[in-house]
Amino acid sequence: MVGNAARMDAIYVQQRHFYDLTRKYYLLGRDRLIARLDVPVGGSVLEIGCGTGRNLIAVARRYPTALLFGLDISEAMLATARANVARAGLSARIVLKQADATDFDAKGLFGQPQFDRVFFSYTLSMIPDWRAALMQGATATGGTLSLVDFGQQERLPMWFRRMLRAWLAKFDVEPRADLPAVLNELGLKTRFEPLYRGYAWSARLTR
Repeated sequence: MVGNAARMDAIYVQQRHFYDLTRKYYLLGRDRLIARLDVPVGGSVLEIGCGTGRNLIAVARRYPTALLFGLDISEAMLATARANVARAGLSARIVLKQADATDFDAKGLFGQPQFDRVFFSYTLSMIPDWRAALMQGATATGGTLSLVDFGQQERLPMWFRRMLRAWLAKFDVEPRADLPAVLNELGLKTRFEPLYRGYAWSARLTR
């Protein structure tokens, strides 16, 4: 974990200060995912790769009885997340922990082995062993696993696809071409949707 944590801290130690301001223009589909979480009253929600806490704060506001949990490998990002959560007055409802998305003990970290809702938002494209992270997410949910991330831009012009891929590579981001096949291997009921002409891919997996 130490190597990956240091790599993420190096990337985001400065970017975390303006991450949310810039990413809102191209991390498309995040609010759509949140709106469709359908968290039950008093339900629990885990975000794997919670970054600045932006999504968890949005979930907390949309589902006022939910209990929120987030983990991230980057302590630099978590420092920003904790500050954002405190500023929003949500420290009592949102618990944040440092952990590796590919290998974490949910009960040890948060006191419960499973959650009603688990989600990934533009994190699988940054995790080297993203398949292991998906498996961890599937294990951690007792209800649904939701995700949104970069797709293959399959219905967008080639020049746009090349430009986007080159830019994403500067941040160690790699869209996962075999994501649909890997999702099917998890053995859960899967609804997969390309969004915005394939710019993003979305999925909801249900036990």
